[in-house]
Amino acid sequence: MSVKSNQRFSSVCVRLYIAAACCAPLVRQKMNISHSEVCCAFESPILDQVLPPVLILEFVFGLMGNVLALWMFIFYMDTWKPNSVYLTHLAVADSVVLFCLPFRADYYRRGKNWIYGDVPCRILLFLLASNRAAGIFFLTAVAVDRYFKIVHPRNPINRLGLGYALWVSLGLWGLIVLATGYLLVNEHFYYNSNRTQCESFNICMGLTPLSTWHNAFYVIQFFLPTAIVAFCTISITWQLRNRALDKKGKIKRAVQFVSAVALIFITCFFPSTISRIAVWILKVWYDECRHFEKANLAFYTTVCFTYFNSVLNPLVYYFSSPAFSGTFRKVLNKLLGRSDDKDPTQPSDSNISTVDGDGI
Repeated sequence: MSVKSNQRFSSVCVRLYIAAACCAPLVRQKMNISHSEVCCAFESPILDQVLPPVLILEFVFGLMGNVLALWMFIFYMDTWKPNSVYLTHLAVADSVVLFCLPFRADYYRRGKNWIYGDVPCRILLFLLASNRAAGIFFLTAVAVDRYFKIVHPRNPINRLGLGYALWVSLGLWGLIVLATGYLLVNEHFYYNSNRTQCESFNICMGLTPLSTWHNAFYVIQFFLPTAIVAFCTISITWQLRNRALDKKGKIKRAVQFVSAVALIFITCFFPSTISRIAVWILKVWYDECRHFEKANLAFYTTVCFTYFNSVLNPLVYYFSSPAFSGTFRKVLNKLLGRSDDKDPTQPSDSNISTVDGDGI
């Protein structure tokens, strides 16, 4: 090979080396971008077998209780109070969640394969997220209402009527739509073999603003209301200890109610919240899907407990006030053909007054 040929060959090598050095950062950046878009789609035979019958049972029993509650609220409630407004909205939110469960059951029955298209997937995930949040928020609103009635009976907020409760309810719904409306904007399909998964909580390696908010809101909507309910429970319990006079056990009944709300929060929402936090922690350490399979299984198993909240809430309605329990007994007696006569010496429990004389 001549000297001139060697010079040409060396020149070509230098040019190729310079080009490679210049393009290397671009190649690495492209690899990072593509890696950040990787989402994990897992097969979960256990969920496919267990969740469909569980979801159907929750649908049947929950819908029976909530439809009965709505029927009583609309046609049989004699005295409407702010807490009755909040409980009605709670029953509506629970009913919407329950109507979504047969579609989720069918989805799991098919091995996590969504066959109804993109738009129904978006609507379903939006309805589940928004009405799950509504169930939490309105339960919290009822607990706060109990707190003011018991701990601060002379507070001006207790004299506000149904219009105030309606505005609070409208504000809560507006906040919920703003917090979850993004689920209607993007596609939530993930493909695994020949199956189309419809999920809003799939584990993706990258961090986008919407996915970050989606996970953050899921955690916030548990811890913040739980802290409020815990504060209300402790305050009302302390009030019960300090008051010697408790007409008709009103304060004790309020303690039982907010304690039941706190128990529902912990039982139904705490497991899925903790498992979601566990996924966040794992994402700090790992970037391969195989490390998230067990955490993913735990999350979707515990999410089933959040739907159980809609089954338990009718029991909360019953113990929320004597007005509702009295109406329930009246309807039950009517359905069973029993007499609804009361002993005239017994005081009516449909309109309970506070220790300080203000009605609940």
